[in-house]
Amino acid sequence: MDGVTAVHEAYRAHYRRLVGQVYALTGSLPEAQDVVHEAFARALARPARFLAVNDPETWLRTVAMNLARTRHWRQRFLDRLIRSGRAGPPDDHPGLSPDRVALMAALRKLPRPTREAVVLHHLADLPVAEVAAALDVPVGTVKARLSRGRTALARHLTDEPISDERTVRYA
Repeated sequence: MDGVTAVHEAYRAHYRRLVGQVYALTGSLPEAQDVVHEAFARALARPARFLAVNDPETWLRTVAMNLARTRHWRQRFLDRLIRSGRAGPPDDHPGLSPDRVALMAALRKLPRPTREAVVLHHLADLPVAEVAAALDVPVGTVKARLSRGRTALARHLTDEPISDERTVRYA
């Protein structure tokens, strides 16, 4: 199989899943789609290199996450421009289901490192060890971030007060 064919097959196999993961990370579906498309474009730019990759989905996820991080920092710069009055605010996102909006809002409240761990583990279904490798942090750090992230999400997503932060009530 040639590299271009490998990229096309990877697109069919992994595109939707990667968009879902990056969407949960960024909170913006168009941005997630754009970042994942850019990751595939980079694979197509060097198909022989992509063919040599052991795990295409992991490679694409890493590229997409790095692109999302870069965009995050650029967005922070734009936000500073808006606050300074040198640029106008961006348009709002199109309507989404209330549950999706609540989840994305809760995820956005988490610190970025915690959000990345939660998205990779719970939405990308990666084991803790793979999350640690993807984020280049120790396994214990990932476990701590996941614990803090679940507690914070429970607090943000429930209508009832949580008496013990370690106990999450499910309806």
